[in-house]
Amino acid sequence: METFGDTSADAHRVQIEAYRRMGGAGRVAAMFRLNERARNLAMAGIRHRHPEYDEERQRLAFARLVLGDELVRKVWPDRDLVEP
Repeated sequence: METFGDTSADAHRVQIEAYRRMGGAGRVAAMFRLNERARNLAMAGIRHRHPEYDEERQRLAFARLVLGDELVRKVWPDRDLVEP
């Protein structure tokens, strides 16, 4: 039986069919909702691990997760890297 990660082939097929029925605009809207949920979850994790961080340090920690060290250093050269 073929699987896709932890999803069976039958479940994967049903999911793909649902995405097709959504149309392009529906898929884009779903993508934005999922992206926002992932961002909120990542930020909650940062706040949980580092309750001492102010909002700026939280944003820098998130940027480091998303962009990586090299780009964060280029964008904010005067800021120290903070642990996500």
